[in-house]
Amino acid sequence: MTSKIPRIGFDRFIDIEWLHTSLKVRTGESSLVDLDDVLEKAGLGGAARKKTRTVLNRLWLEPRPELIGFANRGVELFRKNSSCSVAALSWGMAIATYPFFGQVAELVGRLSSLQGDCAPAEIHRRMSEVYGEREGTYRMTNMVLQSQSNWGAIKRVDNDRRLIRSEPVAVTDESAVAWLVEAAVRFKGKPVSVPSLQSMPVIYPFHLDQSLAYVASKSSTLELRSEASSDRFVTIV
Repeated sequence: MTSKIPRIGFDRFIDIEWLHTSLKVRTGESSLVDLDDVLEKAGLGGAARKKTRTVLNRLWLEPRPELIGFANRGVELFRKNSSCSVAALSWGMAIATYPFFGQVAELVGRLSSLQGDCAPAEIHRRMSEVYGEREGTYRMTNMVLQSQSNWGAIKRVDNDRRLIRSEPVAVTDESAVAWLVEAAVRFKGKPVSVPSLQSMPVIYPFHLDQSLAYVASKSSTLELRSEASSDRFVTIV
């Protein structure tokens, strides 16, 4: 019996401006016509616009049923102009919605944790081990890396042979911190220990500037559990 290769899903480069416009559509500040105009001005043809809209729909406009509440809370954070940026909000939605995006992020975060940089070739190799050595895996991994670069998380240097991690952005708003913690736990699909949350590779572009145990204990969507080993874990209610 052959194992099923996971679906990629996140298969397009997504510009931060398109995400910003999508959030404004959700809050009523802009319309779908405005979004289509932005995509057309970016030079996307009809087919490319349709595929790009599919990703934008999953991220903000029409999230999966199990993520509607999570997405709505992200939109509310945007509406209130908290310290959580469009990039941080969209990062949280991306890792919660698309495991492929999250796995690329986790690899970049882990491999760049010591020296602040890593090689795209290593990211591609490791992603192919999970998703298969096919053209689509290489191309879509590159799409995610391009998107993460555009969102300000990394810089591509040395003719794209190195990825340099940008300085992490501090997220200080308590509600925004809780939301990003929830995104990380959703990506992992299981409870995460409190000590490991602060340095989780999947959210490497952000520094969560709060006591995460305190934030989780106050959240209505997170639960703080103690195990026999005395470790505390955060899970989703």
